[in-house]
Amino acid sequence: MSPEEGHIQSLDPRVTRLHIEEEPNPAPKPQLDQLETYEVFLQKKEGQPYVYVGPVHAANEEVAFLFGKEQYSRRAMCTGMWVVKTQHVLVSGYADDNTSVYESLPALGSTPDAAEQAYEIFHLKKRGKAHQHAGTVTARSAEHALEVARQTLHAAPPVVNVWVIPQNQILREEEDKDIWATTPEKKYREAIAYRVQDKIDRFKAERQAQ
Repeated sequence: MSPEEGHIQSLDPRVTRLHIEEEPNPAPKPQLDQLETYEVFLQKKEGQPYVYVGPVHAANEEVAFLFGKEQYSRRAMCTGMWVVKTQHVLVSGYADDNTSVYESLPALGSTPDAAEQAYEIFHLKKRGKAHQHAGTVTARSAEHALEVARQTLHAAPPVVNVWVIPQNQILREEEDKDIWATTPEKKYREAIAYRVQDKIDRFKAERQAQ
């Protein structure tokens, strides 16, 4: 259907009025045309598990770490942060709210020729909540790590979903605690912190005296 017959080529009316023909075979976008996605996990207090807080888009993991710190820890207490590229997160299927996804996973064998490495396991206990760190396992692949987690973590239902992340793919900062230092009280943001009533009263008195 042509533009004259009512076909809308774009939500922008300026584009529609130009009658620009669509490319039959548009060229693929070059690699890294868009920023990559990274997932961010925070530890709010010492000894507490890391919890998923959200994604960031960045050109590399160092920039993703800075974006994550600025976006997710600037206004909240934090003692550590993990950042990992989204493509390194193995996501299991989803289970019902009152069951465990481990019960429905098929038995998976290890990869005989692969070297063992550490994997971080995150559990989603309820839909709408955040994934929380459940433990670390050693396995030969991410799929094998899921099987090891089923056997060793002994998570009580519900476990709606599981994330598996290679430990060596996580950019973390847990040693330098100074970077997480923040002012616990920010009274300067509140109107009550600006005590100007005395000046207002003095100004009114001066006006009345004139």
